[in-house]
Amino acid sequence: MTAKKRTAILISGRGSNMRALIEAAGASDYPAEIVGVFSSRADAPGLQTAAEAGLPAETLAPADYPDRPAYDAAVQEILEGWRAELVCLAGYMRLLSDRFVVGWPGRIVNVHPSLLPAFKGLNVHQRVLEACVPITGATVHFVTPELDAGPPLIQAAVPVLAGDTPDTLAARVLAAEHRIYPKALEWLASGTVRLEGGRVVRDGAAGTPPAPLFWPPLEG
Repeated sequence: MTAKKRTAILISGRGSNMRALIEAAGASDYPAEIVGVFSSRADAPGLQTAAEAGLPAETLAPADYPDRPAYDAAVQEILEGWRAELVCLAGYMRLLSDRFVVGWPGRIVNVHPSLLPAFKGLNVHQRVLEACVPITGATVHFVTPELDAGPPLIQAAVPVLAGDTPDTLAARVLAAEHRIYPKALEWLASGTVRLEGGRVVRDGAAGTPPAPLFWPPLEG
């Protein structure tokens, strides 16, 4: 097996998607290894999860830096110390500077609780319910300088049910995130899915179809 891709996870809170990635990376045949967890908040519960998994963890206070580029430069130094090759955002509640993003072309991904490009930004589940759409979902996408605008790597569809509240809908979408984020990292780390010239390229192993956009694949 080729060397596993060294992957860092950035969080700001509980890190439930981080936990899903850590669990997936525990498999001997998984193509990525988690080499460190960074949090923008020192009180993030996810730091305890990282400690329990025996992972290096770091945190920096944004107030200690004059601006976002300076903060991101300090984060970059931490990632370089871990020799990270890929970055997964898992509930990281800070906008990234353009310089940071362009320094990781095709190597930084994020999970968002909608079927992008629909419902970018915040308060997603409330907006979904107000729009009366029958289907929502989750997306893991490549990160680009424009917020929530990078091309999707993988998506999962989640039905909107009668009587749903933002909380009930969020719980089902989060379960979908936990399912697709490990698969997304698996594909990215193995080279099955990659970003070339701003477009997503999907390959399959010899004799197999390319990786689908939706997981599990849609029928029909």
